[in-house]
Amino acid sequence: MSALTDKFEQTLDAIAHDGTFAGVEIVTHSAHSRRGMTTFSVTIDKEGGVDLATCEQIASRINDALDAFEDPYSLEVESAGLERPLVRPHDYERFAGKRARIVTSLMINGGKTHRGTLVGLRGETVILATENGELPLPIATIKSANLEYDPRADLTRDKRERKTHGRTGS
Repeated sequence: MSALTDKFEQTLDAIAHDGTFAGVEIVTHSAHSRRGMTTFSVTIDKEGGVDLATCEQIASRINDALDAFEDPYSLEVESAGLERPLVRPHDYERFAGKRARIVTSLMINGGKTHRGTLVGLRGETVILATENGELPLPIATIKSANLEYDPRADLTRDKRERKTHGRTGS
């Protein structure tokens, strides 16, 4: 690891413990070197979502820390978005009740891609409610997982709210 990458890691750790960024979670981060250029990527999240100003503040903090280095680099700071990756065991508890897509490294119940509603964790196993009942997925077999955004659910909710409040639209 280079001194530049070390400083990047140290800065992320400092951000995670800085009250200025209270509530901001660093979901994923990476550093890749290629042809003398280092590319840094940071994905963040917070309750209620991440706005552009938060991404800019995080990027500014990282750039300030890396400015002392002569090494060329690029930096990308982005929101985890509507289809947020699930990367830590507590994510499966935190987002219980939300729709998710989980890809496993082994075939489970005839497939490697599983969709359903997160129930939570039982020990080292993620429980996913599917059309066929609860599906236990050992964490050790999970290759990738993310929330699954369904725009139809938003449209249905909006339609129901308009009916409830007596609005017919414009």
